[in-house]
Amino acid sequence: MLTAIIAITLLALVLGLLLGFASIHFKVEGDPIVEQIDKVLPQTQCGQCGFAGCRPYAEAIASGDAEINRCPPGGEKTIQALADLLDVEPKPLDEECGENKPKMLAVIDEARCIGCTLCIQACPVDAILGAAKHMHTVIADECTGCELCVAPCPVDCIDMLETRQKLHTWRWPDPTQDDLQRRIAS
Repeated sequence: MLTAIIAITLLALVLGLLLGFASIHFKVEGDPIVEQIDKVLPQTQCGQCGFAGCRPYAEAIASGDAEINRCPPGGEKTIQALADLLDVEPKPLDEECGENKPKMLAVIDEARCIGCTLCIQACPVDAILGAAKHMHTVIADECTGCELCVAPCPVDCIDMLETRQKLHTWRWPDPTQDDLQRRIAS
């Protein structure tokens, strides 16, 4: 019995060392440009660009399969940041993908919610809590405002509301040269 325990322990040690060596030796490095593009994107995972999320869109941009102007939630600011990163000319937002809107938040009217779970299944960031046949609610800090939960709701109990700036989310505006010149002139 003792020899069996020792044999299994030694076998586990050898296999562990082999796995550790393999993970270091055969490590696959990610494309650094994809990582940089992905950091610029707004991470709403909304699919408005025609891709399943921000990471697949970043991969498509890096490989040259997609243009930098397909992200409505990011708007002109994201297009400009991508153009600067990739050293290309910025383009106007592709109207086929949608329009740039202010940041939105899904709000569920809990009195009308029937607990169908279709909104939970549609949410790409798991920002909706609830169980079957019980009311659901949105975790406001997790909601990206992608609106993917609205269409599947059979009782139309989800509203998209514009989020308000809070003290901890407000940032000083990033003035461009035109804004500075306009302020100086006035």
